Amino acid sequence: MITVNSYFCGAGLMDIGLMSAGLTINQAFELDPDACATYRHNLGSHVVQCDLTKQLVLEQDTCDGMVFTYPCTKYSSIADIHGTRTGDELFLHALRHLALARPEFYVVENVPGMRAFPIVMEAMSKLPDYYVQVFCPIKSETWLPQRRNRLIIIGTRRPFAIRPPENTKRVRLADIVEDDPRVTIPKAVHTRMTGGYRDLPIISDPVNDDLAPTCVAHYAKDKSTRLVADKRFPLGVRPYSVREYARLQGVPDWFQFPVSDTSAYRQIGNGVSTPVGEWVGNEMKRYMA
Repeated sequence: MITVNSYFCGAGLMDIGLMSAGLTINQAFELDPDACATYRHNLGSHVVQCDLTKQLVLEQDTCDGMVFTYPCTKYSSIADIHGTRTGDELFLHALRHLALARPEFYVVENVPGMRAFPIVMEAMSKLPDYYVQVFCPIKSETWLPQRRNRLIIIGTRRPFAIRPPENTKRVRLADIVEDDPRVTIPKAVHTRMTGGYRDLPIISDPVNDDLAPTCVAHYAKDKSTRLVADKRFPLGVRPYSVREYARLQGVPDWFQFPVSDTSAYRQIGNGVSTPVGEWVGNEMKRYMA
């Protein structure tokens, strides 16, 4: 049995992939209570709601691997627009865990924009006694109908050639569209479609096998920015339902969100595409064999 502790786990989208690959999640740590509720509802009681910056490493369960998916908002290039691309110090707590626990392997996931922070990259990729491989971009469109690029750092105690993701038969946008989607259409959709905002919406058409843009955490507040073509609705477009949004991230339909739609959209947008977790899990299984 290969055991993993998952940090900043959110609702558990990365962990779904790791578990699908056959890894066991010993403990998962998350600050947001709604995300913990979703995780607990679907994946088990091993999630701990806490502020990880205040958690002692040596009081946690031992594990073979540590997975860190710390928040990306202050590393993203889009943060330049708002003047908030400052980085943060959460990576130091990942470093603290690694330095004290010294697991057999570790994984860091974040946006490609994290590479603009050399101190963070040095801390996460230059640890003594680890052989580190950096993959960027890892593209969700390898598996899913969503444009989403991520940075993945994998460190192992022994040399090991990690295979990059293989091209697979991608799920099509038409495959994730619901027959009877439960959606609300805010007035902003009409306003944006008719030029009332600076930017027009990004419309993805399942008939054309389009890719959806990156799922964002604030989608519940900005539904008019990302729309799917659907002739059954006024103007021929509509927002994505919660289930469709989850499918864009590779979340299986058995996974439920026992929270508000606003919180569900946020958890999905903050999550890691589940096939990324499965790819990592399968490679770590090979490493540990």
